[in-house]
Amino acid sequence: MNRPRTGRRVASGLAVLAIIGSGPLAAAPAGAADVTGSPAAVSAVAGDPLPTRSARTPVEEPRGKVVSRITLSIREEPTSRSAYLGGLRPGTVIPLFCKVRGENVDGNNLWYLLGDARPGYVAARYVENQSPVPYCRR
Repeated sequence: MNRPRTGRRVASGLAVLAIIGSGPLAAAPAGAADVTGSPAAVSAVAGDPLPTRSARTPVEEPRGKVVSRITLSIREEPTSRSAYLGGLRPGTVIPLFCKVRGENVDGNNLWYLLGDARPGYVAARYVENQSPVPYCRR
């Protein structure tokens, strides 16, 4: 007997949200706003004001391709000494929200804040941007 699979997709999606929401830097659900009315944002540098991720974010964010030979670390702040949030495999195309100046990595002090409201920064030294990436607004 064939059963419809509608419940399985919903349950899988909720399981993913539960896993994502369990970390200390979990992203807010789509459309959620903080008390100031702007969506949750990630600090560029400890003590600096938060860059804003406007509710009117363009549908097509800039993208970049990971060009490192090994897994590229995603960091909490734009420095290799900050908390590790995960990694990206070589060749992965990723959305980029904006860029900031941070730790110098092999002569490049730019870091990209990941797009799609995903927390974390990656060293621009190991990402080939495929379109212009704006600086983060402070």
